[in-house]
Amino acid sequence: MMSTTTPRRKKPAATAMIAMSALMAGLTVADSALAQRVPQTRSRASAAQGPLINRVAVEGNSKVEKALLEGVLQSRARTPVNQAAIDADVQSILEVYRRQGRGLAQVTPRIVDLPNGRVDVVYTIVEGDKTGVKEIRFVGNSQISSGRLRSVMQTTESNILSFLKSSDIYDPGRLSNDLELIRRYYLKNGYADFRIVSSDVTFDANAGGYIVTIAVEEGEQYRVGNVSIDSRVPGVDAEALRSDLSVSAGSVYSADAVEKSVEAMTRTVARQGNPFVLVRPVGTRDPGSRTVNLGYVIEEGPRIYIERINIRGNTRTRDYVIRREFDLGEGDAYNQVMIDRAERRLNNLGYFKQVRVSNEPGSSADRVVVNVDVEDQSTGSFSVSGGYSTADGFIGEVAVTETNFLGRGQFVRLAGQLGQRTNGVDFSFTEPYFLGYRMAAGIDLFSKFSDQTRYSRYENRMTGGQIRLGLPFTEEFTVTARYSLYQQDLEIPNDEDKPYNDCSFPIPGVTTSTNCLANGEASLAIKESQGSTITSLAGLTFNYNTLDSTRDPRNGFYAEVKTDFAGLGGDSRYFRATGDARYYHELFEDIVGIARVQGGHIMGLGNDSDGADLRIVDHFFMGPSLVRGFATNGLGPRDISSPDANANAIGGTTYFGGSLEVQFPIFGLPRELGLKGAVFADAGTLFGYEGPTQFNPGGGSVFDPDGGGTCERDAGQPQDCILVLDSHKIRSSVGASILWSSPLGPIRFDYAVALSKEEGILQADGTRIGGDRTQSFRFSGGTRF
Repeated sequence: MMSTTTPRRKKPAATAMIAMSALMAGLTVADSALAQRVPQTRSRASAAQGPLINRVAVEGNSKVEKALLEGVLQSRARTPVNQAAIDADVQSILEVYRRQGRGLAQVTPRIVDLPNGRVDVVYTIVEGDKTGVKEIRFVGNSQISSGRLRSVMQTTESNILSFLKSSDIYDPGRLSNDLELIRRYYLKNGYADFRIVSSDVTFDANAGGYIVTIAVEEGEQYRVGNVSIDSRVPGVDAEALRSDLSVSAGSVYSADAVEKSVEAMTRTVARQGNPFVLVRPVGTRDPGSRTVNLGYVIEEGPRIYIERINIRGNTRTRDYVIRREFDLGEGDAYNQVMIDRAERRLNNLGYFKQVRVSNEPGSSADRVVVNVDVEDQSTGSFSVSGGYSTADGFIGEVAVTETNFLGRGQFVRLAGQLGQRTNGVDFSFTEPYFLGYRMAAGIDLFSKFSDQTRYSRYENRMTGGQIRLGLPFTEEFTVTARYSLYQQDLEIPNDEDKPYNDCSFPIPGVTTSTNCLANGEASLAIKESQGSTITSLAGLTFNYNTLDSTRDPRNGFYAEVKTDFAGLGGDSRYFRATGDARYYHELFEDIVGIARVQGGHIMGLGNDSDGADLRIVDHFFMGPSLVRGFATNGLGPRDISSPDANANAIGGTTYFGGSLEVQFPIFGLPRELGLKGAVFADAGTLFGYEGPTQFNPGGGSVFDPDGGGTCERDAGQPQDCILVLDSHKIRSSVGASILWSSPLGPIRFDYAVALSKEEGILQADGTRIGGDRTQSFRFSGGTRF
């Protein structure tokens, strides 16, 4: 007994010696001082364990929060020193810095002796400079350029704008998501055999950053051959489901379109009372003709019910905000297509860093538990913006935005603007699920001042609000009902700098009998509209959107039609309809063609006290938004009764126009700069003034460019009528643009030449009045930092 027991008593000491040897072997030369102290400390404690840690500290960090670093440490207070844990801590800290784009960071651990056999473990950090992704290389791609593939990725290369962005920081999670984006891009564009062969990331110390190499195998591009629907469920008509298809024979094969077709048919069949039916896509490739024959098989699925939906990981977002993205609930029939759809919706919300939906068996064979694991992320932002445009001059904005207010999924924004010729404040609130339904309800409050004296000799402040309710009928089509109530306060400045009403109200020391018209005078139509006008209107907005990207569209169609009825109280009485449609198509790689048409008409509903159908503030005013090359309010009806006719735009009731544009990358510039060029041609017109022309007994008329038109005046009396030049002439222009999708916001510079315009009326002295106002250069832009 003694012979067997004695070796067992010595075994812990032997184990301690082995552990000590391993500890000593694991230390580097730089840690020799640490190695000398550890055994001394151990001798003071016991041979069975090292000294206890008093505290673990991190020092030298300024770019990364201490709480984040401490959260990855294995070493803890009141536990024995463990060299393996210290080494792991060093690597964990370095990994955090790599994710923050600082691959050159250095971490030095040290142990500080304390009385009573305790020590402090301190990690000293030298953060180094930011190290981003220096280059993204693609190998094996011949059909789609490396530049296009880089544009698909969220990860970007470092460049001169790196100090303004963080997307060039190497993040393994983001790169993994980029690989999926690349895969989906190929499958969306017909490359059914595509696969990613490998992805390799190396840190190049000489280059000061990471080199990402992605090897791909593209395969051939396929088109859709035959499309068939095979219903194996009694009562489900296959042909009736063809309207749900997003693919057609002859089109380029798209995995996204197949997915949308499956979702649409699944929803339709479920609404018909078949919750367990599965829609299964099948495809047969024909490499010879490079076509894919698609089939959709509709069959009965297993009768499995959702026992429970577990929401996990959400520390801020309420459970119901996550649950409402599921079209299925607890007790409903389980359908994987609808589960996948809910996962995409949750990812698209932008509330979470990551979303993962998984299943596990339930309490019986026909039950399943759905687990939704999420990780909340910051959704609030404070932004300071600035910009310049030829219409409004310099302008700045300060805004606070929260897209997940109080974790309820609500959108809130408060912003204030201050500029040379415009300023204001606005507040917006949106509840995306009003009364528990997928309806977006919101309210907007605003007050905006605009100085129009450069164009129409008046200043205007609009104050009011709007309530809205949006109902999405499909993923692409939405109808929004609106009610607006606002007040417009129109004033004509009349001081030394802006003497635009001094014929009626002379300014002492400024106004003379000869200069009150020459120094600029507002039209009588504008003078008549001075004061406050209240507008109460209800309207509908019809929106259809199939764009592949809202920020930088290359393909798709966007259309918006608005109808408004004013007359629910207030001073305005009219019906107004406007429309705007744009079609985007990629002509060649990175060369995008854009066709746009727009138009509008407003019709007065009854006459006011002085016989006019519409107030001047209700008319349309057009310029470069319709035809580039024209100034703000630069085209349309004008008052030609005074020498200041060029500034006296008075608006029209009907406009229409069209535009063709081609956007292309600028040769020789890196794609990452976001610079593009464009050429365009515009054409359009504005006509149909229906405001007052006489303001006292005396008469007035609308001028006919083909002849006729008078404005009679009583001798010796102030002017009491206006003469309006109202031309139907089509205005047109051609030009070129530079567009920059910069980190500071979108910036655009246009240069346009007017090809046709209204020249105005030739007077006896050889001058013309009432002509359109052109403006060749137009600049607009904004910043956010």
